[in-house]
Amino acid sequence: MPLARHLLLLSLALAGPALAAPIYKYVDANGVVTYTDKAQKGAKVMTFSDDPIERLDQRVKLQPRHYAGGTVLEVRNDSFLPVTVTLRLSALQNVSGVGEAPIRKVLPARSLTRLATLIAPDPSRPQRYTPQLTTLMGSATPVFASGFAYPLPWLGGPFNVSQGAGGGFSHNTPKSRYAVDIAMPEGTPIVVSRAGQVVEVENAQDGRGNHPSGNFVRILHDDGTMSVYLHLQRGSIKVTEGQWVRTGQALAASGNTGRSTGPHLHFVVQRNTGEAVESIPFRFAQAVDSLPNFAVGGP
Repeated sequence: MPLARHLLLLSLALAGPALAAPIYKYVDANGVVTYTDKAQKGAKVMTFSDDPIERLDQRVKLQPRHYAGGTVLEVRNDSFLPVTVTLRLSALQNVSGVGEAPIRKVLPARSLTRLATLIAPDPSRPQRYTPQLTTLMGSATPVFASGFAYPLPWLGGPFNVSQGAGGGFSHNTPKSRYAVDIAMPEGTPIVVSRAGQVVEVENAQDGRGNHPSGNFVRILHDDGTMSVYLHLQRGSIKVTEGQWVRTGQALAASGNTGRSTGPHLHFVVQRNTGEAVESIPFRFAQAVDSLPNFAVGGP
């Protein structure tokens, strides 16, 4: 179905109040997609959850290294971006040199860093402790009003914003509050909107897959902020982790992967606050028209 028809149906069906009732997606025998608040046979309730995922559990690992007088606790960061870690130790037995206060440190990308040395007062006895390591992407950046205007991260169009900041369905958590969804056909060329280093890539997810973001690219910028491009077409990503990219460089093709309700690009800018990774306001370098924002139930 042509994108224009898809968008027209979306506009007509969702221009009215939508928060009070579920939104249903219905595809008829001719492949025509309709969004409505009326339950129909074969229609499915749409679920909205497109927070950019953070997958550091396999890339940041605590590595104890034992020696004659105790234990050195090191953390290996195999990712391509700085990572803020917090280590908490409890139930300490035969341990001195540290307390139960949290130890927080920013680990450089691709590094092995010592966090603590646990001294054994009695070397003949084993040391016992319970470690808890939490991780956070990036290093804390100060609150600031960035003047950077992001060039449009796609080629072609014109396309429209189908959900803006603060949407009632999916743009309502700290990680995605200021995200923007742009409705566009699958296969639309996606380009780098701001130069930086590619620090995270997912390129193998088909359909809904295991993660709401689908296929995505995360880019770290020189001011510590990160931009993320979500729901990309499987196998279309042209960059690799660790690569430096320039504005306008070919990045991928748009898709409909992950927990997506239709073909679109989800674009968000985030920063590390010291306590969490959160989305921040940004602006495009040129105006983009908006559809009625079904996520908040009105124009």
